[in-house]
Amino acid sequence: MEVEIDEEELKIAGGEILSDGRRGLRIHGWEIESFKRSILTSLEHRVWEEKLQTSHLPEMIFGNNSLSLKHLSTHTKIHFNAFDALLGWKKEAQLPVEVPAAAQWKFRSQPFQQVILDYDYTFTTPYCGSEEVETNCKKIASNNSDGGPNLFWEDCEEKIDMVALASKEPILFYDEVVLYEDELSDNGVSLLSVKVRVMPSGWFVLFRYWLRVDGVLMRLRDTRLHCVFGEHSFPVILRESCWRESTFSALAAKGYPVDAAAYNDPSIISQRLPVIMHKTQKLKFCTKL
Repeated sequence: MEVEIDEEELKIAGGEILSDGRRGLRIHGWEIESFKRSILTSLEHRVWEEKLQTSHLPEMIFGNNSLSLKHLSTHTKIHFNAFDALLGWKKEAQLPVEVPAAAQWKFRSQPFQQVILDYDYTFTTPYCGSEEVETNCKKIASNNSDGGPNLFWEDCEEKIDMVALASKEPILFYDEVVLYEDELSDNGVSLLSVKVRVMPSGWFVLFRYWLRVDGVLMRLRDTRLHCVFGEHSFPVILRESCWRESTFSALAAKGYPVDAAAYNDPSIISQRLPVIMHKTQKLKFCTKL
C-alpha cells in the first residue's frame, strides 16, 4: 500500500518531494527514498547464484527493490536490500526445517531422485539492514578500517517509544517494499519486506522476516528503527530487534488453533509466539584517528 504525498502538509513540515519522478522526500536533513522494480530476470538470477555461491534462491527475488534513508550532512546511509539479506542467510546457514512431506512438495520436479535437504529452504536471515558512509562518491562500509568515518551499533537500554509512535500525527510518506518471497510450493510462506513511515517528528521503519511452514513452524524476525528529527550533528537512531518462534504443536498445547489459515497476518498473531531474542541498539558515528 502506498500513501500519496500531500505536498501542502509536507511543505508545512519543512520537507519537499524528491525530483525526477523519484519515490520519496527530503526532510530535516534526510533523503528518504524507496525503489520498487520487477523480479530478477533469469540472467540476473544466475549472476546472483554465482555471487552467493548457491543454486538455491527464493522463488521471487525483487533484487532491484530497496529502501534508502540518507543523512545528508554526515553522508550516513541506512538501506535495506535483498542481496545483503541473502548474504546473511548464507552466513547463518540454519539447519533445514524438518518437514515429512518436503520431498514431495519442494522437489517435485525431480520425483525419481533422492532428496537431501542440505540447506535452509526457508531463507531465514539475521539481516537487519545495511549502513555505510558515503564520502566523495565513495562508499565506506560500516566496518571501515582505513581511518575514515566508522559506523557501529552499540547495545543500549533505551527503547523505542511505541506509545508516542501511536499518537495521531500526519503521515507525510509511507511505503512497503518486498525484497523476496517464497510460497514453499503452497505449503506456507517465507517473506522479507520493509515498511517506512515518515511523520513531522521523525521516521520509523519496520523490517520483517516472516515464515510459516504449515503445520510445523512459525518464525517472526522484526527489526524496528526510529529516528526523531532534531538539531544533533549526528541523529539519534534506535534499532530494536525481536525474534519470535514457535511450532504449531506448541501453540496447540496452549489451546491455539492449528489451522494455517488462522495465521495469515503476522501482526495479529505475533504475541502468541514466544520471544527468543530481543535487543536494542543505537547507531554510533565516529572518525578514527
